[in-house]
Amino acid sequence: MNAATDSIPMDPAAAPAANPEPGGPSSLLSRAERTILALRLTLALVALCLLLVAGGMRLFLPAERALAELVAGLAAALVAIPVFSEAWASLRHPSLHGITDRLVALALIAAWATGDLMTAAFLPIIMTVGHILEERSMLGSQEAIKALTRLTAADCRRLRPDGGFEIAPTASLRAGDIIELRAGDRIPADGIVRRGRASLDLASLTGESVPVEVHEGDAALAGAMNIDGMLEVELTRVGESTTLGRIITLMREAENAKPPVTRLLDKYAGQYMALVLLVAAGVWLLAGNVPAMLAVLVASCPCALVLAAPATSVAAIAVAARHGILIKGSAFLEHLADVTAVILDKTGTITTGDLRLTDVQAMPEADPVFLRRLAAGLGAASNHPLSRACAAAVPRAEQAVVLDARERGGFGVIGEFEGQKAALGRADLFERVGVPVPVAPDHNGPIAGVSLGGRFLGWLLFRDGLRPSAAPAISDLKALGVERIVLLTGDRTAVAREVAAEVGISIVNAEMLPEQKMARVMQEIKAGYRPMVVGDGINDSLALRAGAVGVAMGAQGADVAMASADLALMTNDLRRLGTCIRLSRRCRRTIYVNVAIGLGFTFVLTGLAGAGWLGVEAPIIAALLHNVSTFLGLGNAGRLLLFDETGSN
Repeated sequence: MNAATDSIPMDPAAAPAANPEPGGPSSLLSRAERTILALRLTLALVALCLLLVAGGMRLFLPAERALAELVAGLAAALVAIPVFSEAWASLRHPSLHGITDRLVALALIAAWATGDLMTAAFLPIIMTVGHILEERSMLGSQEAIKALTRLTAADCRRLRPDGGFEIAPTASLRAGDIIELRAGDRIPADGIVRRGRASLDLASLTGESVPVEVHEGDAALAGAMNIDGMLEVELTRVGESTTLGRIITLMREAENAKPPVTRLLDKYAGQYMALVLLVAAGVWLLAGNVPAMLAVLVASCPCALVLAAPATSVAAIAVAARHGILIKGSAFLEHLADVTAVILDKTGTITTGDLRLTDVQAMPEADPVFLRRLAAGLGAASNHPLSRACAAAVPRAEQAVVLDARERGGFGVIGEFEGQKAALGRADLFERVGVPVPVAPDHNGPIAGVSLGGRFLGWLLFRDGLRPSAAPAISDLKALGVERIVLLTGDRTAVAREVAAEVGISIVNAEMLPEQKMARVMQEIKAGYRPMVVGDGINDSLALRAGAVGVAMGAQGADVAMASADLALMTNDLRRLGTCIRLSRRCRRTIYVNVAIGLGFTFVLTGLAGAGWLGVEAPIIAALLHNVSTFLGLGNAGRLLLFDETGSN
């Protein structure tokens, strides 16, 4: 049985208001940042016009050279304002990104000091335009976020207590509200179907190309479209706490993702700045070549390194979401690539978890009908699959009324019936409460016992189905080089071994409590493995937290498991585990290539500039090539968007 935990209901008043509106304060670029960006672009365009005027005057009015210099100086002054402002701000918050602002500012000062006003204006213009294009071409991340947000931005019909309905904007929805969905409506928040049947299009969320049939009791995810039928849905999560909201939030956070090499450069940003200045000073002192010195400053700007990871992470998260994988932190994309072992729960993971009560073996003096009623009353207090199966086997009106029912961590449920202590659970539970237990029947499936007033009443026998995707998923993981696969379960050894043999798992640990599962995961880590732990229940939460990467079966998993995991599969297709690993490895390779592009261009350009091989227009050439390296990195990250396994899985 699952560990004892009290579920914490969501307070509707404390729930997030709604998915933020496009362009709201939580967008990748805030309104203030977009205003500053627009101002910089305007100043750059005005300065460019002034430079064209100055160049024309030099060419066609050589006698007015002084006036041409004045116009060029004005252009340089205009673009200098934002450059110096950002360079000053970067001094208060040192980072690799701030180095670019400071180096451009220094190059601008050096150009002013040498009287090269055309270069003083051209450098900031090129860098500003490149920076703006970088912001706007982050793989369309802002547009993607806006598109996702629009999936739930429409008004909906909220049912009133009097039976009528009202038109309610998404922002006013709260957990506990019941909404009506007609054909063509999109679901504005996560919820549970309370009435009706319909087909839902989940392609934008889980990658499922075939509509999914839902009926009373099924989950309905925000962003899904009702294709046909009429539904009444009780909302459970709204705003940023929904599945879609978490994807959007993560895509925003991915902007700050950094690979290890970028974090290393961030740590030594001050030393990097000093090294660049020494190289630039050396070029100037040894060669007396001012354009080469300016080119060194510009070529050393680490823009490509700054964007290497965020661009790739945004793309990877978008691809994962398309495959029905919710990545709860971009750093786990790195950890996934290093997975060397997989530890899987059984019930609800390898098997469907949709247990059915198939038989009741009552003791000679016990009533089988009463035994079922008592088990159902106890099971109604727990979310464990066995408990749910007990409760589902008896209509609510016929269930025994059990008072003060509580779960006992990993053992079962204990309560009180007509003044006597009642218990439902595994054999260990009855040993703890001092109830003698007979030998369990030979049954190829889960078993639970029931007792009342210190007397054992009988056994309940259940059946659980194997997931069709389990065996192919295990084969796929082994093909990826993950040979060590462990089945970890609280179920009986005989059942666990049979399930493991069917799917191709050779290492089995059965009859384990939650803390024992966590200890088993720690053993794998101490042995030098980096395990991915996959589970769906409350009793898996400790193990999920302990693993190198925790994966929750999010489509029907417990909230505690979801909170403890690093990833959640929004479908029940275990083949997505292989997709996770392949995507992570591809993501890491892409980041490394982007870092290589950034470092390679920086070293080559710096070397060419320092040697004076870029000519008299070295600063302008360096600035242009610098932007080329940045866009090469963005283009390489964009290739990750072509990753697609939705058809093969």
